[in-house]
Amino acid sequence: MAEPLLSVKDLCVRFPTERGVVQAVNGVSFDLEQGATLGIVGESGSGKSVTAKTLMNLLPRSAEVDGSVVFDGRDVRALAKSHENHFWGVQMTMVFQDPMTSLNPVKRCGEQIAETLRYHLGHKKKQAIAEAVELLGQVGVPEPAKRVRQYPHELSGGLRQRVVIAMALACQPRLLIADEPTTAVDVTVQKLLLDLLDDLRRDRGMSMILITHDLGVARGRCDEVAVMYAGRIVERAGTETLFTDSRHPYTDALLRSIPRIDQPSHTRLDPIPGRPPDMTGLLPRCAYAPRCRYAQADCLTAIPELGGIVGLHSFACFHPANTERGEAALTANLDAGETAAGLRIHPIVEGAH
Repeated sequence: MAEPLLSVKDLCVRFPTERGVVQAVNGVSFDLEQGATLGIVGESGSGKSVTAKTLMNLLPRSAEVDGSVVFDGRDVRALAKSHENHFWGVQMTMVFQDPMTSLNPVKRCGEQIAETLRYHLGHKKKQAIAEAVELLGQVGVPEPAKRVRQYPHELSGGLRQRVVIAMALACQPRLLIADEPTTAVDVTVQKLLLDLLDDLRRDRGMSMILITHDLGVARGRCDEVAVMYAGRIVERAGTETLFTDSRHPYTDALLRSIPRIDQPSHTRLDPIPGRPPDMTGLLPRCAYAPRCRYAQADCLTAIPELGGIVGLHSFACFHPANTERGEAALTANLDAGETAAGLRIHPIVEGAH
């Protein structure tokens, strides 16, 4: 088999703070094939964006990073230490969720796109501006020759995000990391932007990492999905496998908390109890155990490793959902009225009002 375009092994990221060391990412590993799209989902604070910023070498100097990141045979962390100037932005680029924090408010949009071409590819100013007009046309910006002369505040949120996408794609990258790229726009514009990224990825043979908290977006756009919780990947599988046959109780709970169109009006949702753990005081146990309906005594004494069928469906759980072992654990907890972690539980009544 061909080597993956991107290979991340046992990535750990820590931030020293006054309250203690924040363990933002804890042993994340994954491979990404050329031309594929990997979705990374999870609630706020799960480590999604920190993982992406680590790949892009955008962490503050205080960050402590361990593990390996290899891109097409090149050691990315070694490139960071050697101050390589023409890797990020050329081979690997990123689109952020808020275009107004990505764009310089006092520079014209065309100048910002042209600056990327001039710095990385050595183009002359006139040539770079002409290419900026072409790029804006490719990403669906109307009247691109007019837009290159405008400032970011003169554009709508959707157009600003298209400008950011044009900047990211200017140097024909092989990997695009999109960190919640549609957060700041409405639903109709969100679909247009996601369709645009999909089309550009296919046309250019580009790989993509799509970071989102929207499971619907991940299901419709990704080849594989990795679910993160407390800095770890707790489940990874092909998109349809994950959505139809989930194994980790956190993934299962996320899916149960989504409103369904076939439910009656005013149907009570089933939220996940509790809150995410304090990342400065993680204990040597399953981080999800205090919120988990399946938790047993062994979940409180060890951290489950990511197992299962490598490359097809892997999950980190001692009592997986939708399995006999998991159902036995859940039945025992329901009979007791609470889990081994002390979480009081009751049967889920489908369609309850």
